[in-house]
Amino acid sequence: MWGAPFSAQSRKLLLLGSGELGKEVIIEAQRLGVETVAVDRYQDAPAMGVAHRSYVIDMLDADALKTLIRAEKPDLIVPEIEAIATHALLELEAEGFFVVPTARAARLTMDREGIRRLAAEELGLPTAAYRFADSLDELRQAVEELGTPCVIKPIMSSSGKGQSVCKKPGDVEDCWNTALEGARAKGTRVIVEAFVMFESEITLLTVRSASGTVFCPPIGHIQKDGDYVESWQPHQMSERTLAEAQNIAKTVTDQLGGLGIFGVELFLTEQGVLFSEVSPRPHDTGMVTMITQDLSEFALHVRAILGFPLDSVALVTPGASATLKAQKTGQAFAISGIGEALALPRTQVRVFGKPEIRPGRRMAVALSAAEDVEIARTTAKQAASMLKVEVYENEQ
Repeated sequence: MWGAPFSAQSRKLLLLGSGELGKEVIIEAQRLGVETVAVDRYQDAPAMGVAHRSYVIDMLDADALKTLIRAEKPDLIVPEIEAIATHALLELEAEGFFVVPTARAARLTMDREGIRRLAAEELGLPTAAYRFADSLDELRQAVEELGTPCVIKPIMSSSGKGQSVCKKPGDVEDCWNTALEGARAKGTRVIVEAFVMFESEITLLTVRSASGTVFCPPIGHIQKDGDYVESWQPHQMSERTLAEAQNIAKTVTDQLGGLGIFGVELFLTEQGVLFSEVSPRPHDTGMVTMITQDLSEFALHVRAILGFPLDSVALVTPGASATLKAQKTGQAFAISGIGEALALPRTQVRVFGKPEIRPGRRMAVALSAAEDVEIARTTAKQAASMLKVEVYENEQ
């Protein structure tokens, strides 16, 4: 039990990364009476609008991060993005702070190298063939070994930033430059992955709580330029394939440990299920659970990290999500078409409240429920197409 926010008996959650996913985490935490603190590298991040208080710091600055956390003394430190000085989290955990799910899990999953080596080399999980490179020459060698097409990504990035498909050897230098531009931390290391011919790709939300591990129904999704544009739940799979996916997800999340939700990304191929990535936090494709499940991924995450039991997850209805992305850069803008989108049957809209736009930045999501996944997908995409980012270029 705990007291009201701001009281000496309050339970305090400090969020590192305050985007649209963090905003929903803050809302769910406040529903249970938790005092909330939002932290990000820029002012007016979405979660800052709903948190009890907020701070702007460079979260890659270990000293700044430790100073803030030691001053706030939160009961829970909840990383929500990759660009964090994870070695500082290890130090803070050693001092007695509770890092979600653990500081080790945050460190391993914040870069693609750590989690890929854990999954493939330590746990023996099936993955695409891969190489790492620290220079353009090493990248050329890796591409030659794996062949083209292949996928090149910075070891630390999010929302598809810096990711590209190398279609032929002549594309290597452009892919290298793309990776460096999209990296979310200093350094030049990249991962090169053999191209996977998959039938579909899914997110299997895996929740570790005081009562054990439970899985949400699988979420299918489509990505463009490495970032998701639509998702749906449930994704149809055979019982055998689902069991294989759940086994992979449980194996890697058991190794990472701690409490909370994990977004496990998997490829479904003719040869079987391949592990791709895992995030120890709510997943962007999982926003669809705000309309499909009795408890959204955000509610599940908060309940789990607060130590409450979770025996099952109920799918209330099939549903789908589709995103609105900005096409221009600016700070004077408005989102139109909300009323038209909400007029569609069983449809909701979430506007994230980001303070500025840039090409490719997610600004809102449309959520639709239906008796059938394909109907929900069609409606969600229709709703998202009605939403527009109107830019006021002459505004002072």
